[in-house]
Formats: sequence, structure tokens, C-alpha cells
Amino acid sequence: MSTIVTRFAPSPTGYLHIGGARTAIFNWLLARHLGGKFLLRIEDTDLVRSNADMTQSILDAMEWLGLSHDGEITYQSKRFDIYNEYIDKLLASGNAYWCSCTPEEVEAMREEARAKGLKPKYSGRCREAGLGPGPGRVVRLKAPVTGATVVDDMVKGSVSVDNAELDDMVLRRTDGSPTYNLAVVVDDATMGVTHIIRGDDHLNNTPRQILIYKALGFPLPKFGHVPMILGPDKKKLSKRHGATAVMEYETEGFLPEAMLNGLVRLGWASGDQEIFSREELVRLFSTENLGSSAAVFDKAKLLWLNAHYIKESPASRLAVLVNAFLERKGYPPQDLEYLAKVVPLLQPRAQTVAEMAEKTECFVTRTDDLVYDMAAVKKFFTDEVRGHLEAVRGILEGLAAFDQASMEQAVHAYIEEKGIKFKLLAQPVRVAITGGTASPGLFETMEVMGRRRVLARIDRALAL
Repeated sequence: MSTIVTRFAPSPTGYLHIGGARTAIFNWLLARHLGGKFLLRIEDTDLVRSNADMTQSILDAMEWLGLSHDGEITYQSKRFDIYNEYIDKLLASGNAYWCSCTPEEVEAMREEARAKGLKPKYSGRCREAGLGPGPGRVVRLKAPVTGATVVDDMVKGSVSVDNAELDDMVLRRTDGSPTYNLAVVVDDATMGVTHIIRGDDHLNNTPRQILIYKALGFPLPKFGHVPMILGPDKKKLSKRHGATAVMEYETEGFLPEAMLNGLVRLGWASGDQEIFSREELVRLFSTENLGSSAAVFDKAKLLWLNAHYIKESPASRLAVLVNAFLERKGYPPQDLEYLAKVVPLLQPRAQTVAEMAEKTECFVTRTDDLVYDMAAVKKFFTDEVRGHLEAVRGILEGLAAFDQASMEQAVHAYIEEKGIKFKLLAQPVRVAITGGTASPGLFETMEVMGRRRVLARIDRALAL
């Protein structure tokens, strides 16, 4: 059996968005499932709009998602000589011809066809004119005018297009540059691509590309066109549905495995299973399970997945990620061992790493820089509480072991002795050490913060 080869071919005229990332994932999974190759091609023939920063952002997103490619990256901008070599072969074989019609003349032909209720297309005026190269001339494919072109689609089944609906497309522009359809066919054929999964917005191009494959004598790859992704309102996904560039999700604190899992489920299924490891996806992926209906992206579901993966992640890994988020906020690099003790307090309820970093701030900020919720200070730091807070500070300072069990036992003994309720002390202490009224368990928080930090913060609170 020949080696399966898939590819992902983004254009660096924008960031990698959800739809493109899903296409990349499907092609990567198919190649890995079948033990084949996954190639990466940058389609940068639009020299005006293509951007080196966009190219790098695409590569960063691919790396973040763990979509490793095989071999060197192919750049279309470096292959113009190859494209023109194949265009010359089509001219020599009689499968292409020179055309001198101006854009205005071609538009007039289309308008005339529309007026007659026909398909608006190039009329074929220069098809048999026997023209050669010249200023302002293009090269067109001499497409068949009878019969039909059939796309045997892995997702949509058989799609047939009457050849009379297709016109003699331009292969080489007046400036000598190749057109998209010609470049893509030459690339995929010469790179040995056997399977192509892409969005169904490309389906209109596929019959035209098949005609180029046949004219050049190339074997046809297998095509699969997946439906677009919709927002929860069943309209085309856009920025109003949330961040759509993949790396925006990284900056929001999503884990790559959650993103991978979430995107692969937009149009692919394996029974009722929702959560898949990378290894499971590679083992189970098949084009037979790709859906033919549009998938709906729901950020709430992605958050649910992310919360799951946060719970499953080692604290040491999350500590590194939280530290990076804190550095983005202007904090100096933190002690990762200390952060690895903070993380388990936050894991059970956190939906994103960004949220974890925000809740970690009270653990790492300097005591003198701790910002207090002044409404909470006014509410809980009463004259009655002040004496109890001073007493609790003394108890905490005198403990032989500064751990959760010892603190809890000592504080509860004091509460019983004074005949007061725990809530009278709990919130004042919490506000004193964290600056606010919400935190993980009070004694767990104090144990992780450590005696010196806790006492210093109580002292500052008492000074208020």
C-alpha cells in the first residue's frame, strides 16, 4: 500500500482561525492514524497581502496545538518557476492556450450570458485562435465542453458538475504569475499528496482542479470537504461569537489539549464520547465519521473541556503556565515550587489558566502591595474583631507546626473558649491575608502561604 500523504496549506494573509485549525487537525489525524505523512505548505503567492508575522503566528499556533509536520515547509512564493514549467507543458500538449481578451471584454461576455439566462463565463473566443505570448495576454485551460466532472468526496459522497458550467479558467496571469487553482494542483501532485480534507468553501474549486489534474496526467487525490463551523445562533462563525484566532485562546488561558479536543469534535464523532486523549484521537480517527452537517461552536463547552483538562494536569505543569501569565501581568518570575503548592487549591474550580493566574496574585504579591477590598475592610474589621484578630495572630505565631490541621485545631479551640462563631473570625482573617472575601479554604490557603507571609499580612491588616 502506498504511503498516505495529507497536507495543510494556510495563506499567511491572516491569523490561523478555528476553521483552519480544525482542517489542519483532521489532516494531521488522518496521516497519523494511517502511518502516513503530514505536510505543511504556506500559500504565500499573494505577495502584497502575505505577511511574515502572519506566517510565524500560523507556525506558533500549529506548534501550540502539537500538529508536527513532516519534512520541510513548502512556500509557494519560491515555486513560480515550477508552476510556469507545468503551464508550458499544458501549452505544448494543446491543453492550454493564450488569450488576448481584456478583463472588460470578459466581463461583457459574462453580462451577455446573464442576459440570455446562461451561466456567466468566458466565451472561449481565443480558444482556437492559435495565439502566442504577448503583452496583456493570459494562459487559459482548454477545458472539456461536454460530459461531467465528478468529485468522489469522502464526506459529501459523489458530486457531479456539468462541464458546460465550467469555463476555460486562467492559469497564468498577464504578469506571468500562476493562479491559485494551478499552483495548488501542481503543489499537491508534486508533493505526493494523496488525501485532502478542507472546508466546503473549496468545493467549487475542486472540479476545476480535477480538470487540471487530468490535463497534466496526474493521479487524483481523495477529496473530503467538511461543512463550515457555525456559532450558537447557527450563523457563520465570527468574532461576535468569541475569539476566533487560535492563539487568542492561548492568551485567554486555554490548554492546547482542550482546544484540540474541542475542535476535533466540531464535525467528527466516535460514539457518544466527548473527551479524547491525543492518543485516542489518533487511534480512532476515520474520515467515515466526519459529519456532513455544519458543526456548532460553543465556547461554554470549550470552557467545560478546559476545566476538565486543568483538573487532570500536574500541578508542576500548571505552575509554569501560571508563572508565564503572571509575568505578562508584570510580576517577576516566581518560585515554581511555591506555585505548585498554590495550584491545587485553585484547580477544582478554575476554567482557564488566566483565571488561575488572577486568583494566584494574592499569593505572590508583596505584602505592602496587597490591595484590599475596602468595602470588606469596613464590613469585617470592627472594633470587636480587632482583639480576636490580634489573639489569632499570636496563636498562629506560636504553633509548632504551621499546617492546616494544627491551625484549624488551635483556632477552633480559641473560638470555643471565647464562645464566638467561626464566621466572626473567618472572613476578617481571609480579608487580612488575601485582600478580599473569596479564596480557597482558609486554613489550606494559610498553610500554602506560610507563617511569615500570613503574620506579615495580619500585621498590615491590624495597622489599617
